[in-house]
Amino acid sequence: MAEQRKIPPDQLAGDAPPPEIIIPPLPSDRPAPQPPKASAPAPAPRSASKAPAAAKAPASTKASGSAPASGPGTKALASSQTPASAKASGSGPTSGLAARPRALRGGWRVVAGKEFADHVLSARLLILLALLGLVAVGSVYSTATALRAAADQITANQVPALFLKLFTVQSPSSPIFAFYAFIAFLGPLLGIAFGFDAVNGERSDRTLPRLLAQPIHRDDVINGKFVAGLSAIALVLGAITLIVAGVGLFELGVVPDADQVARLILWFVATVIYVGFWLAFAMLCSVLLRRAATSALASIGLWLVLTLFASLLVGIVASALAPLPANPTLDDQVANATLQQELSRISPGTLYGEVTAYLLDPGTQSVDIGALVQSQQTAGSLPSILPFDQS
Repeated sequence: MAEQRKIPPDQLAGDAPPPEIIIPPLPSDRPAPQPPKASAPAPAPRSASKAPAAAKAPASTKASGSAPASGPGTKALASSQTPASAKASGSGPTSGLAARPRALRGGWRVVAGKEFADHVLSARLLILLALLGLVAVGSVYSTATALRAAADQITANQVPALFLKLFTVQSPSSPIFAFYAFIAFLGPLLGIAFGFDAVNGERSDRTLPRLLAQPIHRDDVINGKFVAGLSAIALVLGAITLIVAGVGLFELGVVPDADQVARLILWFVATVIYVGFWLAFAMLCSVLLRRAATSALASIGLWLVLTLFASLLVGIVASALAPLPANPTLDDQVANATLQQELSRISPGTLYGEVTAYLLDPGTQSVDIGALVQSQQTAGSLPSILPFDQS
């Protein structure tokens, strides 16, 4: 609006005519208002099945106001107008979903570190270490006492590897097994204790979905738990072996040489592998079975069958496959005994016992029955001591 000019008071007095009010015209650059045009009728809605391909174009095409033409070149146009951020993230232009984070490399190390810390700080490891340690110390203490009582006779006969006898000899006055037999019998329980609830325990605690939601592969979870359990088992067995060796050194007063130390280290590795087999089987049961109690019963059941009833089952099968006649010859007996030995090697305990005999007893040249019979029939064969590399 134009600004009105005020009339001074001196012009209001008298008969002077009122001044003429001039209204300035509108600026030339401002267009005059025009009446609104009638809007065109809205087109009829199309069906969802016949929606044009332009509806799938990215938001940048719609915002520019130009609709892409439908046809073979539509996908090329959409791909050319894809933002650089979408290309960098690996998501397509029409996905509409956020890019999934890339899996963490070496995720099993993270899982293994966390699980190993939980094992070390758990009461389960302390209880197992205390129980196994007490029984092992009792076994070696009784063996060392018996060996020390016969120390003069053993020295006179020049029995080699006296320090290793602590792990293989059972005291005649003690009902406790030898140390290696004690590990062969109770070692599987150590592996089962660390593996029977590895996966179904997470499921029962409702933490498995949260664990699998992390950017790691599922096999990394299993591998990390297995490595953590095997590390905890190696820690327990290593502590027990060092305690037993210390008690033997204190009671027997014999320092092992380099050959005996190498044999003991290799036997320790074989023991960890033996217990690791039962750890892997217990973890398999924890994956397949939903309840931890069921997986524990399945693992312990197989352990009892292979440990207590394996010899009975092997004898029945060997008698059926290689029966002995009424008057068996030496070849018939050797064939039956060899078949029983081959079938008994299905049990991990049998293989572990043979490895222990080779490593902790330098005088053992063979555990095969056929080879033993042939060596006894050979004239002039004398027992000898094998070095570490030949064992």
